[in-house]
Amino acid sequence: MGPTESRPCAAKRTLTPTSTPDVVRPGTPGPAAAPLDPALPTRHVTATKVVSIRGGALEVRDDLVVGEEPLEIQAAGPRQEPVHVAVTMRTPGFEDELAIGFLTSEGLLRDNEVIAVQYGDPGRMAEPDDVVLVRLAKAFDASRIAKRNFVATASCGICGKASIDEVAVRAEPLPQGLPFVARSVVLSLPDTLRAAQGAFDRTGGLHAAGLFDTDGNLVAIREDVGRHNALDKLIGSRVRSHELPLWDRILLVSGRVSFEIVQKAAVAGIPIICAVSAPSDLAIRLAQRLGVTLVGFLRGDGFNVYSHDNRMDLRDLLR
Repeated sequence: MGPTESRPCAAKRTLTPTSTPDVVRPGTPGPAAAPLDPALPTRHVTATKVVSIRGGALEVRDDLVVGEEPLEIQAAGPRQEPVHVAVTMRTPGFEDELAIGFLTSEGLLRDNEVIAVQYGDPGRMAEPDDVVLVRLAKAFDASRIAKRNFVATASCGICGKASIDEVAVRAEPLPQGLPFVARSVVLSLPDTLRAAQGAFDRTGGLHAAGLFDTDGNLVAIREDVGRHNALDKLIGSRVRSHELPLWDRILLVSGRVSFEIVQKAAVAGIPIICAVSAPSDLAIRLAQRLGVTLVGFLRGDGFNVYSHDNRMDLRDLLR
């Protein structure tokens, strides 16, 4: 988990799930997967040799790099054969959260409950954590997978409207104008996130997604080689803590904001998205449509607000 964890707001309506799913690990990875740092997940960071050239000097030395491995996500209801959902390249660690977060943010878990998470067969796989099966209370509707893939294809430079309409249907309406956040809080977020990026300190190769309360306190952080995976892991951790929708939270991502980042955050009910880099035009249009406050270029003493600036307390600048 991240450096801190907070309790969900008592006034929130819990959407998913109603009980904490079990995580069943039938075996453990082999000796090659031993972590270099006990504080980091298995295979999160690995060792390699590097030829380092600095100016006129050459050095052959050991180095640490971020892990990247494929993860197959499956889902199944009672007495249902596992349904292949997706394969994603991810940084190993928090596979259960990634799978649950992915199913949630892609609209594939609606009105269903997670019962357990199972991993691959260690008798047949060197790395059982590379396959995750999410067990559900009701049968998994495989037809939703085809619909999601169609919409994703339609959004590729041709028709963003179809994707925006589809996301708007499954995103919870956000409270108008809430929360109201001080400018000083927004400016403090990057330093707080950066200080909590343990794996980034060791490799320099990971994206991060951090969840904050309205006072700027870090609730949870997840890192991954993929920006979308980091956010899915973060959302999955909150699903397991019964905290959705995240109406009183702020999201900060370490890179740029794409359409998919806004989509996933909106489905989780996050009203404010901040990024240290730029948003895309489709991300801005989706944020405007869904009532999400979108902040970009959050660096030093400044930032840009691209949508719904009514959640930003900027009164000290308007005097």
